Amino acid sequence: MNFVSIRVITDDVARLVEFYEQVTAVSATWSTPDFAEIVTPSCTLAVASSRTVALFGSGSARPASNRSLITEFRVADVDAEYQRLTPLGCEFVQTPTTMPWGNRSLLFRDPDGNLINFFTPVTPDAVRRQDR
Repeated sequence: MNFVSIRVITDDVARLVEFYEQVTAVSATWSTPDFAEIVTPSCTLAVASSRTVALFGSGSARPASNRSLITEFRVADVDAEYQRLTPLGCEFVQTPTTMPWGNRSLLFRDPDGNLINFFTPVTPDAVRRQDR
């Protein structure tokens, strides 16, 4: 089994895709006006319109209502990313902080309120865990 993607459901696909293109510096691939993907080397972030939810079962997902999932991106330098993202007006939840498990972490929200973590392993143990 391979974990390949996370899909975010939104009422405004264009707005969310533009946001993720800015924060990841990756251009989206659009399949339809209701579906686009940000493809990275390790995983894909899909963004889909709330209109697509009916295809999976009416009411099975609700846009802008997540409070339990954090989408994480490993970056080369969390502090540099914080400086890059600040002018974009991101809603920061936590500025760069070194966590007890050895990652330097930056938490912020996308326009729908979904939580994003940019992190960089900074201790030898954290670096070893990421190299697996």
